[in-house]
Amino acid sequence: MHPVEILLLPLGWALRKRRSDESASIADLPEFATANRIVLTSPNFRDGEVIPAKHCGLFIGDEISPALTWDELPAGTADLILVIEDLDVPTAAPGIHTIAEFAPRSGGLPEGALTPEDSGFRFLPNRRGQAKYVGPRPIPGHGTHRYRFHLYAVDIDVDLTKIADVGQLRSAVDGHVLASGTLTGTRKS
Repeated sequence: MHPVEILLLPLGWALRKRRSDESASIADLPEFATANRIVLTSPNFRDGEVIPAKHCGLFIGDEISPALTWDELPAGTADLILVIEDLDVPTAAPGIHTIAEFAPRSGGLPEGALTPEDSGFRFLPNRRGQAKYVGPRPIPGHGTHRYRFHLYAVDIDVDLTKIADVGQLRSAVDGHVLASGTLTGTRKS
């Protein structure tokens, strides 16, 4: 365990019973609601399984985005939005790690694809100002965290450079979500 992680253990233990309200997940926001589903999977981990270390953040891994695969996108899909959130942070709402927008692609993304260096991806900065793939990184000692990957197919081009935060993203996609899919992985520190 890294020395910084050892220093954070008492905080994790103190907050162990405090978790976010899962009903505040982006998946439950009415602007993202749709009855149409996309099957979202990864060859790196199955739904409900542990996310491999190389896909995790600081002191755990190398923050390499996992490969993602999906089935056929609905007709009229103009853009895809990928959101990764931590459902178990000790805050009121789940913590958003990554929001990325990109043109529709058949089949999925290869491992390591989500990088700001690739001009095909646009990122909305998270609450810490990070505009990139931010891998799982639970507070040491806090217990198991669930990380949910959400994929949304929308019928408009979403320009994240003109959107300041998740609130503006909500209004931008309201009425435009054609289908969605989720994949959940876990990580414990």
